[in-house]
Order: sequence, then structure tokens, then C-alpha cells
Amino acid sequence: MIQQKLDLDQLLQGLTNFPTDLDYLRLITKNALNHYENYHTARAQLAKHDGPSFLAPTWGTTFENSSLWIGGRRPTLIIRLERVADEPLALLAYKCRKVGESSQGEVVDKAMDAHALDMYNILMEADKLRLDILKRMIDILSPLQAVVFLVASKKLHLSLHEWSKRRDIQMGITQLLGTNYNSSYSSDPPPEPGP
Repeated sequence: MIQQKLDLDQLLQGLTNFPTDLDYLRLITKNALNHYENYHTARAQLAKHDGPSFLAPTWGTTFENSSLWIGGRRPTLIIRLERVADEPLALLAYKCRKVGESSQGEVVDKAMDAHALDMYNILMEADKLRLDILKRMIDILSPLQAVVFLVASKKLHLSLHEWSKRRDIQMGITQLLGTNYNSSYSSDPPPEPGP
């Protein structure tokens, strides 16, 4: 984040002080791209140790993490500056003298609320699709196969949750997030289905 801020300052100074010096503009653009490449290289090394942490980084806000695509900004954000930033936020951010200033707080809040509603709608559509696929799978299975499938699916989901909690604790992630995981499920798992 510090490097992002330094790059932004350099780019803004270039726009203000050297708007016609094409060589300088190319140089500062290349510097910013090099910093992105360095970040990606360093992240690749760290992600070898704990890839899942980089899909929704702990240092990102929930709003930021909602706009991620495989651990980074969506490629379309660069091309389209997705609806969240189309008019209000992109223009407001560009016009800001200081990053994150809130002189246009009401407009920013409205744009972020619209984005949150869009994310809700996407989530609802994704849930609907997941449920539809599950129902279709159950329809093609025999009743016994359907039960076995659901048992396996639920055991996988619950086991991944428990294993992930244990892994987060071992890696110290819970301390970073201030997360207090409840103890494991106290009830015994259901018996395995017979052959």
C-alpha cells in the first residue's frame, strides 16, 4: 500500500509538472508497472506457503475483498472501471486532492450502496444457481445415491471448515484477524452409510 501511494504521488506529479515530457511519462509508467511486477513476484513466493490467504487478503476491507477476482482486482476493473467506479467514484477519486478525502461523502456512499446491492444480487443469483445444480444432481441419483452424496458433501464442507480453522490457528492468522473460533462440534458425526 505504501508503494501504491508513492507511485500515485509520482504519477500525479508527472501529470502536473511534466504533461508534455513523453519520455518522463513513459519512465514513471514503467516504474509503476515494475512495482506491480515486483509485488506479483513477491506474492507468488509467499502464496506458495499459504495460497488461500491471498484470495481475500486480511488487510483488505470487506468491500475491497468483494471486488476481488482470484486474489486481485478483476481484469475488467482496469478496462471498464466496473459500475462501482463508472461515474461517481472514478470521477470523485480522480478529482480528489488527497486519497480518500470525504468532501463528497454522500455521493460516495450512494455509489458504494449501489455496488453493495449489485453484489447482493450476484450472490442471490449464484445461490440460486448452486441450488438448481444440487437439485438436478439429486434428481438423477437414486434415493440411496442422493443420501450418500449429501453425506459426503456435508462431511467435506464441515471437515474443510474445521481443518481450515486449525490451519489458521497454526499459522497465526486468527491472531492477525482477532478471530475467536468456537471449539469444534461437540456432537458425534452420523454413522457412515452402509455399502
